[in-house]
Amino acid sequence: MTTGRQILEKEIMIAGRPLKLTAGKVATQASGAVLVSYGDTVVLVTATGSKEPREGIDFFPLTVDYEERFYAVGKIPGGFIKREGRPSEKAILSARLIDRPIRPLFPKGFKNDVHIVATVLSVNQDNPPEIAAMNGASAALTLSHLPFLGPIGAVVVGLVDDELVINPTIEQAEKSRLHLVVAGTRDAVMMVEAGAQEVPEEIMIEAITRGHEEVKKIVAFIEEFREEALNLGLAREKMEVVLEDKEELKEAVTAEAYPLLKEAIEKIIAEKFNKQERDEYLENLKKELTTKFLETYPEEELTIKGILDSIQKEIVRQKILKEGIRIDGRKTNEVRPIWCEVGLLPRTHGSGLFTRGQTQVLSIVTLGAVGDVQILDDLGIEESKRFMHHYNFPPYSVGEVRPMRGPGRREIGHGALAERALEPVIPPEEVFPYTIRIVSEVLESNGSTSMGSVCGSTLALMDAGVPIKAPVAGVAMGLIKEGDEVAILTDIQGIEDALGDMDFKVAGTKDGITALQMDIKIAGVTREILTRALAQAREGRMHILGKMLEVISEPRKELSPYAPRIIFTTVDPEKIRDIIGPGGKIIKKIIDETGVKIDIEDDGRIFIAAVDKAAGEKALNIIENLTKEIEVGKVYLGKVTRIADFGAFVEVVPGVLGLPGKEGLVHISQLAHSRVKRVEDVVKEGDQILVKAIGYDNQGRLKLSRKDAIPAEEEREKKNPPIHKPRREGR
Repeated sequence: MTTGRQILEKEIMIAGRPLKLTAGKVATQASGAVLVSYGDTVVLVTATGSKEPREGIDFFPLTVDYEERFYAVGKIPGGFIKREGRPSEKAILSARLIDRPIRPLFPKGFKNDVHIVATVLSVNQDNPPEIAAMNGASAALTLSHLPFLGPIGAVVVGLVDDELVINPTIEQAEKSRLHLVVAGTRDAVMMVEAGAQEVPEEIMIEAITRGHEEVKKIVAFIEEFREEALNLGLAREKMEVVLEDKEELKEAVTAEAYPLLKEAIEKIIAEKFNKQERDEYLENLKKELTTKFLETYPEEELTIKGILDSIQKEIVRQKILKEGIRIDGRKTNEVRPIWCEVGLLPRTHGSGLFTRGQTQVLSIVTLGAVGDVQILDDLGIEESKRFMHHYNFPPYSVGEVRPMRGPGRREIGHGALAERALEPVIPPEEVFPYTIRIVSEVLESNGSTSMGSVCGSTLALMDAGVPIKAPVAGVAMGLIKEGDEVAILTDIQGIEDALGDMDFKVAGTKDGITALQMDIKIAGVTREILTRALAQAREGRMHILGKMLEVISEPRKELSPYAPRIIFTTVDPEKIRDIIGPGGKIIKKIIDETGVKIDIEDDGRIFIAAVDKAAGEKALNIIENLTKEIEVGKVYLGKVTRIADFGAFVEVVPGVLGLPGKEGLVHISQLAHSRVKRVEDVVKEGDQILVKAIGYDNQGRLKLSRKDAIPAEEEREKKNPPIHKPRREGR
């Protein structure tokens, strides 16, 4: 096809499928635009940037949007409007996946707005669109004029039958014990995100290493793509980043502020300041210093504050590296004091309070019927999920004042991480037929509230009596590296998260990892460092788990009296219509009569949810009566409902809710072993008689027999009972 445009297409085989990049074909007004295809999955990724830096900010303003289009999977959106609305949770999590490995690869101090948009155009579920989007974002930035220090590559690593698999298909993913996303440059892993079924640390390291090998191939492929694009005029020359030279100001501030801040930090450590005391003390000192330097440099407030923050960061890092002392006085492998409590809330189904230092999370479990599952309206193959973990981060948890809003990307990301950590231990529906929702309320925050949520939620699940496979604990780890000097930190606080070179969160049971999230800010993090870090994380995790199990060692045997009781049964799918009735009339009557909630699956599974056990059993009895099959050859005790010249109609299954039961006809010839002239000579309305089911007529009507239910001898005895004469006495 002739387009009149210069177009570049290039592909590489990844896991046996072609990864293809196309430039120059579409969206050419963006600074960088790539149509990336992986198999039949197609994503358009664009990168644009502002011409000038944004004034008055001290951060890099990067925005990533991941746009799901329902036409990509041949679906029309649900709801009234019938068009895409706010991003799904999957879209938000995918945007975060793109953002995290890319953000550290822009020059420090670069403040131009950068916007990446990944639009999902076509999806083959075997080829994940989020991985295509991550590689496409890397390629688009590499083609653009923006000062991106990449490229990066990204793959998924699975563990199928104890073999590591790159970008597993849907069939393989269903068997996989691991879903690991690895993203990185040629030289370093930049991000790891994993959900796992108790995978040991050594296998996780192998998986990360295997993923990085594949990442290097993708990086080399994108570098070659840029070279060819440059030759064709489809890539732009990189912009020159001019950062103002503030060396004189930096030297002046450092000379005076360094000794003062060092003295302040030593005082904080010696006197064991808590977070609020420490923050207030340091902020007041930095405010005084800023005011003083503004007299000489009146236009440099933001720069002065940045220099002071850098000095503070350097002092704290050196304290840790040189002396092994953290700002709260702990050793590098020491966990803050822990205390836990369960059963705080009398009316909830389960609750757990987890406190580690000044991080505190209250988790609450709610058990619902199967019909309470969350309906998923996104591009994935799953239509619903029965386990949900939600995370709330109110402003009071950090002593701030700000409006309460709906969950942001951070809240959704933290909730998803905790959900991923707990999902492998949640019992399957056939074992525990409940929908489970956990809400984690962050009450205090000073580092790793997501891992605090994992711990609090484990406590709440056990308090609720959910038979989890094993308890899960989580810990947040940090890394500080200067040359060959390395310090690995267990249970990092907020300030250590900001000053470190790597932060990673590890959750798992005593047998292995269930979730891992790692963001690396520097190159040179070796396999040896990762191995040490995961081993130290395991020690911390086991310590935390031990503290939790001192409070509650196993799930409670009984559910809360306020939790619904689920009664489970199965019926022939053909009988479902008998339960529902015309227009739902019968099932509505059952619910109105008993007050229960009933969920019916297409395969005949029925779940009855009732707080009152008697009401649940009543509903079950009604359903059993409605669906009860009359077995040919079986004898029933029935009730004569009406008489006709040709026989008697007998109800063998009683009616319920004012609905007729199941009845059949005892033909006059089947009433007795002898000839019957009139039906009334043998039975009358209201009589209870034994009858045997002998078959169905050609219209499907039940045929019954009284004579086959009663042997002839017994019938004769009933008709002519023996006369017992008194025994004559002796003559």
